[in-house]
Amino acid sequence: MTADCHHQERKAATTRQTPKTAVVVLTKNEERNLDACLDSLAGWASEIFVVDSHSTDRTVEVARSYDAQVVAHSFESHARQWNWALQNLPIRSTWVLGLDADQRVTPELAAAIRQWIESSASATVDGCYIRRKQVFRGKWIRHGGYYPKYLLKLFRLGAGRVDDGDRVDHHFSVDGPVAKLKSDIIEDNQNEADLTAWIEKHSRYALLQAIEEHERSGRRPALSSVFGNPDERTLWLKGIWSTLPLYVRPALLFIYRYFFRLGFLDGKQGFIFHFLQSFWYRLLVDIKLDELRALAADHQARGNRTSDGPDEKTAGRAPLVSRATEAQENIV
Repeated sequence: MTADCHHQERKAATTRQTPKTAVVVLTKNEERNLDACLDSLAGWASEIFVVDSHSTDRTVEVARSYDAQVVAHSFESHARQWNWALQNLPIRSTWVLGLDADQRVTPELAAAIRQWIESSASATVDGCYIRRKQVFRGKWIRHGGYYPKYLLKLFRLGAGRVDDGDRVDHHFSVDGPVAKLKSDIIEDNQNEADLTAWIEKHSRYALLQAIEEHERSGRRPALSSVFGNPDERTLWLKGIWSTLPLYVRPALLFIYRYFFRLGFLDGKQGFIFHFLQSFWYRLLVDIKLDELRALAADHQARGNRTSDGPDEKTAGRAPLVSRATEAQENIV
């Protein structure tokens, strides 16, 4: 079957659906990932929206080949981009599935979503948690606490939102009841198959993560609970994490994930992933957070006085904050 016939068949199958599930995907230079993402939506998603941040590769061309509605919008942060999309896209469906371009829906999950929406239980729920299956350089990261990892990805139109204070990780939330679908979204970023790209991306993430943690220091995360839903437990753990000493906590996290949570069973690629994600990245965050705290202490000691120019100590750290905007723009 030719590609044109394949796309026509997909379009015909989609248009036969009543508008029940819209899928929204954020993109910027995602031609390596987007084909697999959109192909996983064929035949069951009622509407597909791609919100693109002015890609310079074939991202828009790929999106249009799947009959997705492409909308261009400049990127400020993941949180703001998602909130803009949910407030401005002409979505007609009752339910919305929010995806990153490097995520794809398994056939089992597509069937589970259709069954869930048709069930009477969906009438009393505002959102659904879905399992994420993390793949790193071709290896499923099954251990170390990475699976099952539940993310709120499916929510009723008008009920979902993202905390505007999230600079790096974005998490959808709803006020009403939630449920779990025990099927997988696969996350496999082909842009990061080159380890250099992964390291460069997470270097930008580290600065933003440090700024976010510095801004939230001393504040107890709202709705955190060890007995709550997956996001509430994550917030509770973040509260514990913020009390641990810098430079010690990355080592503790790596030991916990790699040994106590059996990360070593993920093999060679698993070692690379757990070391970089749990230790190297978290250490880089701590270094930048330490610099931010020292800068804040300098300002406090000087009583926030304005001088003719920055002193040598402050001038050395000022670029840390000034690079935040650039890092945010390149985070997609």
